[in-house]
Parts: sequence; structure tokens; C-alpha cells
Amino acid sequence: MLKRMFVFWILGCYVLTPLFAQSDWLEWNEDISAPEDLEDWREKYEELSEIAEHPFNINAITKEELEQLPFLSDKLIENILYYVYKYGPLLTKNELLGVEGMDWQTRKFLTDFIYIGPSENERDKFSWKNLWKYNKQELLTRLDIPFNTKAGYADYDAETLAESPNKRYYGDPFYHNVRYRFQYNKQVYAGLTAEKDAGEPFFSQYNRKGYDAYSGYLFLSNLKRLKALAIGNYKANFGYGLVLNIGSFTMGKGTMNRNRFGQGFTKYTSTGEGEYLQGIAATYQVAKRWQASAFYSFRKQDARVENEFIRSLKTDGYHRLKKDMEKKNTVSNHLTGCNLTYNGKFTEFGLTAVYNHFNKVLNPDARAYNLYYPRGDYFYNVGVNYKFFLHRFTFSGETAMDKSGKIATLNAISYQPGVNTNLLVIHRYYDKRYQSLYGNAFGENSRLQNETGAYLGLETSFLDKFKLLCYGDFFHFFYRRYQVDRDHTSGFDGLFQLSYSPFNSLSMLIKYTYKNKAKNYTSPDETKFVLPYVRQRLRYQCSSVCSEYLSLKGVAEGVMASYNGWEKSKGGYVSGTVKGNIPSISLQASLTGTWFHTQDYDSRIYVYEPGLLYAFSMNSFYGKGTRMAINLKYTWKNRFMIQAKWGWTHYKDRNRIGTDTEEIQGSDKADLQVQVRVKW
Repeated sequence: MLKRMFVFWILGCYVLTPLFAQSDWLEWNEDISAPEDLEDWREKYEELSEIAEHPFNINAITKEELEQLPFLSDKLIENILYYVYKYGPLLTKNELLGVEGMDWQTRKFLTDFIYIGPSENERDKFSWKNLWKYNKQELLTRLDIPFNTKAGYADYDAETLAESPNKRYYGDPFYHNVRYRFQYNKQVYAGLTAEKDAGEPFFSQYNRKGYDAYSGYLFLSNLKRLKALAIGNYKANFGYGLVLNIGSFTMGKGTMNRNRFGQGFTKYTSTGEGEYLQGIAATYQVAKRWQASAFYSFRKQDARVENEFIRSLKTDGYHRLKKDMEKKNTVSNHLTGCNLTYNGKFTEFGLTAVYNHFNKVLNPDARAYNLYYPRGDYFYNVGVNYKFFLHRFTFSGETAMDKSGKIATLNAISYQPGVNTNLLVIHRYYDKRYQSLYGNAFGENSRLQNETGAYLGLETSFLDKFKLLCYGDFFHFFYRRYQVDRDHTSGFDGLFQLSYSPFNSLSMLIKYTYKNKAKNYTSPDETKFVLPYVRQRLRYQCSSVCSEYLSLKGVAEGVMASYNGWEKSKGGYVSGTVKGNIPSISLQASLTGTWFHTQDYDSRIYVYEPGLLYAFSMNSFYGKGTRMAINLKYTWKNRFMIQAKWGWTHYKDRNRIGTDTEEIQGSDKADLQVQVRVKW
């Protein structure tokens, strides 16, 4: 059956002769992301969605703007800027194919983030008159409506709730958010976001002011020497993130552009309630190649507090049960820091220092694996990042130290023998005692400590119409970890990905990933071991633009997981997506269908499907079942947009879905998402 579906799809893609090319950067996002990095990719997806909705003028584009697009290499960014400078202004997007090193696939992704405009515009000159006359504003709202009743919304008598107060959510089952955005040119941004998660009360109980979470920001950029000024909520990322990386995306292993330093301060527009700073931050150009930055943040944070000790920090943002409310805003944190950066022609370096203080002592519950977790009421880190350019080589890295003198260092060498080939080597060493509460850098471990490793990656498109990406990452953990009751364990993570595009509107991809990582295992006779846990994935994908109005995409993937070859768990899925649009009535539609079959949770699968604007939609399934999703989008004169997505999942192997308060009685789950946007 699977073989027939493979053959049918491949032949179908060739038979349906494509007429027009269609850009879709979501293909890159889906191809490159890994299931382990889903939360990071949700943040990056939102950032890229915002850029796609407010694209850059290619004839006035800057290096900093191009660096926000992770599929562009540093060399290609340099070539794009040179091409626009020498041959600009560009009149069509197709001219980008003249850029040295620009393949058609990268050009296709790039076109979603740019538009053709004049190189200079009188409107771009900042003035209060222009600010009020030429600004752009938008209001967007989203509502999620479930069609199944979860256990957390069932009716319980007072006696039951008195004994088990966390059996029922405080609020209704609807998710809702509102976003307002103001923008003038590339210099002034302002916004306000309000969000209520499903289960949280709305204008009732403890949410008398409506939504559970509010977020606002004012962000000024490139006003003469003032490079950035953030007031309200913002993100911060310097160097490689060993000292400070809050709210910013950390490159996964599947992209070669990991020798790019952080962007400094940027606005925070997400609905997430955890990864951001709140206060004021500024970057000032003190000399031609020197920039100085400073920031201060004060936040109340959710945490589990016992006897005036912070046992754990809560970052999911949910406030819908009694136990959630007991943790809401229970601690406060002061965070301040500074950075000095030099950007030379052949050399870059920076110095970053951060200090933070809690009003209570952080002291996690004692466990064998968390012996070296951060403890105390204050922490500070200092780091130096550096980059050197030498012909086709780039040497870069960052070395940081915490308050106890423990070291974390990450160093990389990038070599480009040609414009279409990039070789990357990364070594990292994070001491098991190194502590950085707000660091987030490249690595296998979820925490920035207790790890060393060596990474080798290759990306090349030296053959016409082919693109190869592969990497191998060897890592070692000095001390035991969560679900690993043994010191000194090692592992390997590898990928091989080959894409082929015989013509611009047809692309195929085959991808194999292998990960070997130690994990606790309990045998049937209750004997406990630490064994290599191996997970393998093989994926085939084919995308075709059949015409100006129709495109097709098919995916088939197999998964196998095992403990050192024992107890193999197998699974897989087949998915197809049809996208169409009717320009005469400004209507776009997509239909996605998925069939999945896995033996258990170990062989679970992850399926991407088109979602609403700013909403990354990657579903996880295990067991046996099918999934269907319909997405409709209507726009009117680029002023009004309404979009709706209906999804339905049917399981063949169970009559209950989910657990605890999220449990649904039955084998079916359905929901509706609606989004409305107005621009003026």
C-alpha cells in the first residue's frame, strides 16, 4: 500500500505540468525543523511570519535585516548587498538569480520577505508629520472553538471540588487573543497584545480586567546614533547566547548559519508569557564601529515557592487551575546588563555582562540529576564573543564565566570553498557547574551546562538542481541527567538530506535522521539499566505547483525507536496537502489529510499542516488514526482578512483522548480556529 502511494505521488508530480513558480518559505521551516526544537521554531515561525507580512524593500535592505532570515549564509548576504549596490535598483525579483551563489530555491524563499520599492523615498525620512501621516496599523484577533468537552470543564459537585480543586478549570474552553500593531517605516514600532488561554476566566473571578496576560512595547530603531530603544517587553541576544539569549531563536543543527551573532535588542510581539524582558533597553553608536548597549528588566514570575524557597520556575503561562494560581507572580526578578560591540571589516568582538537578582532564594528540590542546577538569589555572567575573517575561513566563538568562575565556551570554524558550499565545525564545552539562567546556545542538552561536543556539517548545491545537507554531532555529558541515572554518557545525532528540483515548480526531498542518546530503561523483571535509546526517521516529500491556482504536496515518513536494538517501536504516516486560490474572489483554500499508524508513544510522529497567521501548526500523534484539516482565507483589498481552520482527528485504537483535565471521552476530536485582521 505504501509503495503504491509513493509511486502514485511521484508520477503525479511529473504528470501535472507546472506553469508558475510559487514561493513558500514554510517549506524551509518545515524541512529544517526537528521535533525536539518545536518550541524554538514556534517563536521563529512567528518572527518570520511578521516579516513576510511586512516585507523588506530589497533596494533599501540592510545587512541587519538580511541576517534575520536564517536560510541566508553570511557570504550570500554580502553578495546580495553588493549586487543591489552595483546593479540596483532592482526592477523584478527574478533579478536576484544574478546574485553570485543564489540558487533558485533560496531565491524562492527570499521573495516572500521582500518587495520592489524605490531606493530612496521622501516618506522614509523621519519627522513627526510623516509619522502620523504614513504609518501602518493593524488589528488582529483569533478565537479557537473546541467541539469536544474535556474533563476539566465537566460539572462536579462542591464536595468533589473541595477534595480535588484541580479537577476543574476556572474558565471557559475558548482560546482568544487580540493584537494591535503600529509601524512607521523601519524606525518606530508599537504594539499591544492580550491573550486568554483555554480554561482561563474572562472578565470574571481573578481576571476582572479581561485577559489573563497583557503585553506592550515601544521600539525605536536607527534614529541617527540611537540604534535601538525598547520600552516595555523586548528580547535580548548577544554573542552566541552563553550569557544572554532571551526570547530569541537558537539555530537548530540543520542550518549552517550558526556563526551569526545575536541581534541585540528586538521587539517582543509574541503571545508567549515566558521568554521576554520587561523594562527598558538601548543601543547607541558611540563611534563608527563601536556600539554600546545597556538594559534593565523587572518582572514578576510564576514559581512554586515553599518555605520562602523557589523550588521551580513556571514558564508555560497557564493560569486555569487552583495550583496555577498558587504559583502566579510569586517571585520578582531584577535583571540588568550591558554589552560593548566592535564591528570591523575583518574582525568582530563583543563583551557582555549580566546580573540578576531574585527576591527569594532559588533552591530546587534535591534530586540526583540536579546537583549542579543554579541555586541562590543572585547570579552574574560575563562573556566575550569574537569573530575573524580570513579569506574563505571564518573563525568565531564565545567564552563565558559565571559567578563561581566556571566556564562555558563555544567555537566554530566555517569554510566556503565555493559560493555554493559551506563546511562548518563547532566545538562546545559547558562545565557541569556552569550556571546561566538566561543563556541559551547551541547544544544537545536543554540546559546550558554539563556538556561537551563536536559538530561537523556540510551544505552544498554544487550539482545543478540538487542540494545536499548533512551533519554529525557527537556529544558527551559529564554528569547524570533527568531520566539518565549514570555519569559520563555519550551520544550521536546525524542527518542526511537531499533535495532535487528538476524545474522551479517541482521539488522532492529525502531526509534521514539518526539519534543515539542514553536513557533509563526498566526491563520486564523490574531491573533498571541505562541503555542507548535510538530513534530513526526516514522522510520523503514531493511538492508541485500545478498551475497559478493549484499546488500539491505529499509526505511519507517512517519512524523506528529502540533501546539498544530491544523493544523496537515502529510507526509512520502519509500526508497530502492541496492548496488552491481563486484570485477573482480573493479566496485561498487548503485541504490536508493524514493517515498515521504507530505502535506506541516512542514511535510518535510529527505532522505539519497550514495554520493561521502567526500560528505554527505542528501536530504530534501516536497510535492509529486519521487527521483532516481545512483552511480558508479571504482578503479584501489588503485591508481586511478573515481566515478559518477546521481540524478533525479520529483514532481507531482508543475511546479516550488525552489525560487528566485534558481527557476527552470518545475517539474523535475536532476544533475550529477563526482569525480576523483589519489594516489601515
